[in-house]
Amino acid sequence: RPRNTAGKPKPDPASLVFGKQFSDHMLTIYWSEKEGWKVPQIKPFQNLSLHPATSALHYSIELFEGMKAFRGVDNHIRLFRPNLNMERMHRTADRSCLPLFDKVELLECIRKLVEVDQDWVPYSLDASLYIRPTYIGIEPSLGVSRSSQALLFCIVGPVGPYFTTGAFSPVSLLADPSYVRACRGGVGAYKMGGNYGPTISVQNEAIKQGCQQVLWLYGEQEEITEVGTMNLFIYWMNEGGERELLTPPLDGIILPGVTRQSLLDLAREWGEFKVTERTMGMKELLGALDSGRITEVFGAGTACVVCPVGSLLYKGKTYQIPTMQNGPDLAKRFHKELTDMQVSRSALMLALTL
Repeated sequence: RPRNTAGKPKPDPASLVFGKQFSDHMLTIYWSEKEGWKVPQIKPFQNLSLHPATSALHYSIELFEGMKAFRGVDNHIRLFRPNLNMERMHRTADRSCLPLFDKVELLECIRKLVEVDQDWVPYSLDASLYIRPTYIGIEPSLGVSRSSQALLFCIVGPVGPYFTTGAFSPVSLLADPSYVRACRGGVGAYKMGGNYGPTISVQNEAIKQGCQQVLWLYGEQEEITEVGTMNLFIYWMNEGGERELLTPPLDGIILPGVTRQSLLDLAREWGEFKVTERTMGMKELLGALDSGRITEVFGAGTACVVCPVGSLLYKGKTYQIPTMQNGPDLAKRFHKELTDMQVSRSALMLALTL
């Protein structure tokens, strides 16, 4: 379809609030057991019309993805490792009993949507076009069963920095073992909306206690898992005296983040320090903090890229984390490497031929 050149006025990139502005068009693809996939449509952005008994509304038969399109220094528009998002979305669809889709075809449909609304990709190195593919069961029935009808849709909109504190201001964390984000055998490794809604009250509790984000703990060992909606990284001197980058493993309670994978890939490519995926409990973390072996702690995710952690509130005591006093050299290096890739040619980027 022709490129969109009219539509709503584009906001100033400096005024963007995450997830509040949307472009002129959306992608919709319907599926039914009787007819299979219908022809994908790119149409004007509009409200959905859903039956009141729609299964997604009652039983959370739904999932989503989050990815970004960047305008490069050469004015070309690129996506960052979108194949990883498609693979994760496919796995989550399978776990949700939603019909499986062709990953290559869906990515092409998303590419077309970005092409139509390419003027919405900000002319800014600090802003990007956020892409939100969403997949819902639309069975018009109150039965708790596999949906015989589904809707896959995608909306996009310009975004600035995720955190209002700015790209490199440290965040403070609340670690409270009485709250759990996910459990083994559950669906914590899948990007389902049902994993996110229940975290809001805990996030509000963190804010009440003067923190900005939640450090999610799990089990008797109080394993550190994720930070808010981010994967967690610790750069430290391990007990063997080695410099090490550590992140929790993909053992069923961690979302396999695209940024997480990218940081691990970069660190292993550099070969300058040990890179480990393993569990770490609060006792070990606090012991390492106490002995001065923690250099940096940071979160990583599509929305925020890399976010340093400055303090931790645990059982009524605040622990200072020396991330900012140490640069944070590694977090800044990761941030620069990733953002440089996102605005320039890179093997990790998928260029959109517009």
